[in-house]
Amino acid sequence: MTAETQSKAMPAARAGQPGTKPVPATQHIGFMLLPDFALMSYASAIEPLRAANLLAGQPIYKVLNYSATGGNVLSSSGTMVPTTPLSQAPTSLHTLFVCAGGHPSQWQAPGMLGSLRKLALWGVRMGGISSGAYVLAAAGLLGQRRFTIHWEHAPALIEAFPDLEPERARFVIDADRITCGGGVAPLDMMHAMIAENLGSDFATRVSDWYLHTQVGQSGGSQRASLAERYNLHHPGLLRVLEKMETTIEDPKTRDEMARFARLSTRQLDRLFDQHLGKSFLETYRQVRLEHAHKLLTQSALTISEIAFATGFSNSSHFSRSYKTVYGVKPSEARRH
Repeated sequence: MTAETQSKAMPAARAGQPGTKPVPATQHIGFMLLPDFALMSYASAIEPLRAANLLAGQPIYKVLNYSATGGNVLSSSGTMVPTTPLSQAPTSLHTLFVCAGGHPSQWQAPGMLGSLRKLALWGVRMGGISSGAYVLAAAGLLGQRRFTIHWEHAPALIEAFPDLEPERARFVIDADRITCGGGVAPLDMMHAMIAENLGSDFATRVSDWYLHTQVGQSGGSQRASLAERYNLHHPGLLRVLEKMETTIEDPKTRDEMARFARLSTRQLDRLFDQHLGKSFLETYRQVRLEHAHKLLTQSALTISEIAFATGFSNSSHFSRSYKTVYGVKPSEARRH
């Protein structure tokens, strides 16, 4: 007897069991797929729904795939997924997740934003996976809402929509909006969504099905800590590195950073040389240029605007610094 056959033989969730709710009517869960959508993020979202159906022994969830015009949509890994035009989404849709890829040129499609706004007016819960929150923001659906987005796409969203501030969280559920950072975070988000629908005990059974025994909390970090990323543990140096990442547009001087960390400038220089093998200025410039690179590839800002947003005095200075690190001019990187 296979594991799947055994799961079908398991009794459906019953009312009255601890952590279990009565089995509800089938929920239609839609996924709006944009070209180059992240396959791992998509799979991490739909597979728990499939497992929930198997473990319950009945169709708790129905997955529906949409795109702007219908037809096959190519994922980040080259897998094709057949879709239906978003304009044909039924009023019975419970939740629609926008699954977007890594470049804003794929985040636009004729009529898409209007269709998303119409579904929201119908009362459909709107969700975003990976960079999907950027599309929801473009449709005007994140005002006065808590939300998150993949850390790599956060700079582009903040620059495009300065009145919005994504949370640094794995996933966020705020009433009729549900967003997550992508990757494997949808496993955690779906655990919460299934628990909301069928109770915590049943959600745990679904997570166990995928050996997902350490379910992440909503506010969990999307990235490794600074200490893990830089492989160091000096508290003063970590404070300076964190400050660097939050003062990209308005870089602080070496003296200002030393005072902030309660160090002398000589101590600060020694710490950077000893632990990172780079000077204070080299490290700060690298942090700012990495941020600039994300904006170049993921935003519609001009090169002059990106130079200003990353603390460079002018676009010529920015261009020279960028070419030194990346080997090409910013304009060439954008064309590629």
